[in-house]
Amino acid sequence: MFTEQLTLKPVAPFNFDLSSKIFSDGDEQIRMYANGKFFQVVNLNGKLALLILGSIGTVEAPELCTELKSNQRLTEEEKKQAANIITRLFNLNLDPKPFYETIKKDPTLNRISKELFGLRSPTTQTVYEALVDSIIEQQISLRVAIGLERRIIREFGAAISLEGKTYYAYPIPQTLAKASLEALTKCGLSHRKAEYVTEISHLIATGELDLEKFKKYEDTAKVVEELDAIRGVGLWTAELTVLRSMQKWDAMPADDVGLRRIIAHYYCKDEKITATEAREIADPWGTWRGLAAFYFVVAELVGLES
Repeated sequence: MFTEQLTLKPVAPFNFDLSSKIFSDGDEQIRMYANGKFFQVVNLNGKLALLILGSIGTVEAPELCTELKSNQRLTEEEKKQAANIITRLFNLNLDPKPFYETIKKDPTLNRISKELFGLRSPTTQTVYEALVDSIIEQQISLRVAIGLERRIIREFGAAISLEGKTYYAYPIPQTLAKASLEALTKCGLSHRKAEYVTEISHLIATGELDLEKFKKYEDTAKVVEELDAIRGVGLWTAELTVLRSMQKWDAMPADDVGLRRIIAHYYCKDEKITATEAREIADPWGTWRGLAAFYFVVAELVGLES
């Protein structure tokens, strides 16, 4: 086994513990945050490496120490690639100060942002991962969906064994493009969702669809429109994919029932609200409404009062 160490300095303020909190109930063989350490398998030019990330700094002077463990020696280029992946995973280059300035006129969000000072919204390694997960999560509870996602990763993801433990990377499009519908439905997917996943994977594997290109689009609405046109992707799925994978903070999946419930808790005394009403509440957050939505998700997770 080979071990490499990297040190990264995020743009301040950055709270590593809060930003990793949503992974506290993760799978120890896939991705998890426990005892101050975040770990996940990353794919570096076909080489698998276990990323172990911890904080050695403070919120105001953040610094992260990274270990990369692999059965193959990593090149300097692959170590740079790993640093870039980590930077994207936790949005380390994001300056949150403009966000905090924008929301000052919203007393509720301003208070929550102070209690969650330095929180960043994690981003998936690829747009593909965010899209497949969002399709899986359509019209089922998040808890059930997470179970399905983990089964698919274990069944189709590449594995790496280190120190007697096996870890799994997220499946690549080429693998799921070849997966049978029967194999995917055995993991718990509906037949229709299995079709969506294999079709999209095939389009990517053959070069007919490039999801990564959307990161370069300046117009988020255009990204949502083009994603929405793909079979199996609706408005909610498109907006969720954008928010999870592209660092476009103006995207907010207002059709998400769970998110509407959380917004209603903090603004409407738990009365049910529509997607339109959620967007109206979010309007003052401007181009930061997606990041603001994540702050409310974490606020509920850590039990902040309304």
